[in-house]
Amino acid sequence: METKAYLERIATATFDHEVHQAFVRYAHDMLQDPRSRALFLRMADRCGIAERYSPLSVSKSVVSGDVDAYALYRRGGFPFTAERMRLFKRFAPVLMRRALDRLSLTPEERNNIRHVIVTTCTGFYAPGLDFDAIDYLNLAPGTERTMIGFMGCYAALNALKQARHIVRSQPEDSVLVLNLELCTLHLQETQDLGEVLSFLLFGDGCAASLVSARAGGLEMTGFRALRLENTADLITWGIGDQGFDMVLSGQVPLAVSDALRAHRADLTEGGQVRHWAVHPGGRSVLDAVEDALGLPSDALSHSREVLRCFGNMSSATVMFVLQAMMQSAPDGEEGCAMSFGPGLTAETMRFVVAKGAR
Repeated sequence: METKAYLERIATATFDHEVHQAFVRYAHDMLQDPRSRALFLRMADRCGIAERYSPLSVSKSVVSGDVDAYALYRRGGFPFTAERMRLFKRFAPVLMRRALDRLSLTPEERNNIRHVIVTTCTGFYAPGLDFDAIDYLNLAPGTERTMIGFMGCYAALNALKQARHIVRSQPEDSVLVLNLELCTLHLQETQDLGEVLSFLLFGDGCAASLVSARAGGLEMTGFRALRLENTADLITWGIGDQGFDMVLSGQVPLAVSDALRAHRADLTEGGQVRHWAVHPGGRSVLDAVEDALGLPSDALSHSREVLRCFGNMSSATVMFVLQAMMQSAPDGEEGCAMSFGPGLTAETMRFVVAKGAR
């Protein structure tokens, strides 16, 4: 009999510093062209985001030990990549520990964890977050580790896919999945309006999840990857001398819409999908998904609420959406999770709600 794999539960965490409106003011002042400034403010009003969080402080009275965002991003003197990576190494474990505390693992659950999977595309160091998690939870020294790096926003679904493979081959083992991104460490000094608008979307967050063969949460029933032809340059992510350089084309929503229309029958196969956990890459991306799949106006309510409250946290974001969905979706109903990222690629996961399985 084939072993089933379950996303048992998810815990999420952000930093305490809310930075969205401060960024809007800062970015507006950074832009020198009056037309760009006016357009930026219009887009900020329409972006669907009210709050985003960062380890960087924007308070006038900076608490000792905080990093002042205005001092870090001093015009004409933005930090080099090495400084940004030092900040990642300093703050990423702090956020990870906050999420792990909220996951509330029992001693038995800790003993059963035999593999840790970490996704991030916003910072690297070694030994890294995988070792930090093992040490913090006092897991067995032989716990296996997998780092999934630089895959962008869809990395979380790839991590769940790998966790499902592990559980199905080793049913007695559990997998800890961590998705952690510090996107706000990569603000660039630029007069390019498109680049500034991309920075408008991103915030920081972490999700910690437990995957096992114990029935409960969400049963992960299948995964599917869709690579969109001739779109490789629409989302790119590279390492530059002054941080990580992102290209997020304004053509992404149209490309996503065209692809989903072409694959609509495959994505809705069986006609039983009641819940859609779509990565909120931006308001226009959610609009494109809703229109292309012919979804009801409230179908992406969880995605829109996560976007409003946290912004786009890259790989962690879809896990925030799934967490919200798990709390309200009725047992036995089917759903589909979906994320987009470099390639341009859409990764999807079909699931069945199984909260009451135990």
